[in-house]
Amino acid sequence: MSGITIKLLAEKLNLSTATISKALGDSHEISDATKQRVLNLARELNYVPNAYAGSLRRNVSKTIAVLVPEVADSFFSLALNGIEEVALAKGYHTLIYLTHEKLEREQAILKALAGGRVDGAIMSVTAETNIYDHIQEFNRQLPVVFFDRVCEEIDTAKITTDDYQCGYNATQHLIEAGCRKIAILSIPNNNLSIICERIKGFKAALADNGLNAEDGDILYCPEEPGDSYNFIKEIMFSGNPPDGIVATVEKLTTDIYLVSQQLGINIPKQLKVVCFSNQASVNILTPSLTTITQPAFEMGKAAATVLLKSLRNNELIMKEESMVIPSILMARGSSVG
Repeated sequence: MSGITIKLLAEKLNLSTATISKALGDSHEISDATKQRVLNLARELNYVPNAYAGSLRRNVSKTIAVLVPEVADSFFSLALNGIEEVALAKGYHTLIYLTHEKLEREQAILKALAGGRVDGAIMSVTAETNIYDHIQEFNRQLPVVFFDRVCEEIDTAKITTDDYQCGYNATQHLIEAGCRKIAILSIPNNNLSIICERIKGFKAALADNGLNAEDGDILYCPEEPGDSYNFIKEIMFSGNPPDGIVATVEKLTTDIYLVSQQLGINIPKQLKVVCFSNQASVNILTPSLTTITQPAFEMGKAAATVLLKSLRNNELIMKEESMVIPSILMARGSSVG
């Protein structure tokens, strides 16, 4: 059946065209029962909305922006899949922007988008982001939702995981596995909320187990892969190397394994390792990698759901939509044995 219009749906359901339009747009003004009636008939008749015309009438683009530091990290790849799943189901397009961990690029992207090219943004800030005026300015015009890396200074929804507890659990796991000199490895910039929280959890676990500052090192690896390798090699080649490592980002995993292999360090007998990672390949490493597995896909879905909800309801109090989705410690061969 072709030529199905909102007017025809309205006539068949004895509803107004305005009600049909709002129901198809998932408006909070329409009851769930009515929405379901409309959606069922639309599916039955193969109704295809004219998204372009609808966007022009409502002065919206039906497009959302997503700003992420990178996509090589499996966390962001999975989160993007979650965002896309929700956006596509609601008839929205996504524009994905890579900031490459550069504050200047983040500022330029938000400035360009504020003119109305998108209806709102989902973002995870860069490692350089230590000023927030550009985000405040964007948020005055269009809604923004943070996920993973957030700015506490911005009064909006934040979708995070329990980073403090993750740092604590990873450290506690290594202590229970017999480690007494533990290092937490991170990227060089400590502005990020997620890194700060993980380090706080690390420190708390040491203190709760009677270990002092000398028993734990907070180490910031250089950005370049080759430099990180040499940095880790120096640590492990020193006279007092750690017997346990918590890696706060998954890209450090390769260098830890390569250094251990070159120096003849047995994982897990001489060095136990826990890494924040969502990589599917962790099970085929030798030994398999113990991970803090973050709910990346779920966080992406939640961020998109909140943003689209705000676009349907201008009176939504965004900060009340914030949520913390727990991560899971998956013990494997790199810390057991």
